[in-house]
Amino acid sequence: MILYLLINYDINIKLLINKITNIVKIIMAGSLNKVQLIGRLGADPDIKQMVNGKNVARLSIATSQSWKDKSSGERKEKTEWHRIVIFNEGLVNVVQQYLKKGANIYVEGQLSTRKWKDESSGQDKYSTEVVLQGYNSSLTMLDSKNSKNESQNLVSENKSSLPNENLNQDSPDLDDEIPF
Repeated sequence: MILYLLINYDINIKLLINKITNIVKIIMAGSLNKVQLIGRLGADPDIKQMVNGKNVARLSIATSQSWKDKSSGERKEKTEWHRIVIFNEGLVNVVQQYLKKGANIYVEGQLSTRKWKDESSGQDKYSTEVVLQGYNSSLTMLDSKNSKNESQNLVSENKSSLPNENLNQDSPDLDDEIPF
């Protein structure tokens, strides 16, 4: 038993050391460009075709925070708008097929500022966007298809996926004890 505990302790220490080493590597690298947002689409996605024939999706996401003003007791809210640009072909297809104005989504990508020329004035302009491309980006739809019946759908899906649906629910043998 003591040997088992020592081996287990040694394995846990090694895992902890590996995690700390990875964190130190990130810190020593000196930078991290990662954006995570949960918000609602302010408009339907805009899908355009680039010169190379690939599609790109542009989204506008609103994130909000609310608080109670200490002096007045009044409820306040602040909304921030974020530009999202998706170059990942698979994600562009998902956006095109399933996302509409008002959809609640989670995005993970990188912050990027690009320079462009305003056609009317000829001045240089800058846009900061969250870019989703490559393996280090993701998009997750947080709404169900039928958001009104969301909880009902989840319950019925869970019930229908039980391994033995023919089990007698009145069986006295069922107990709530955890077997380990």
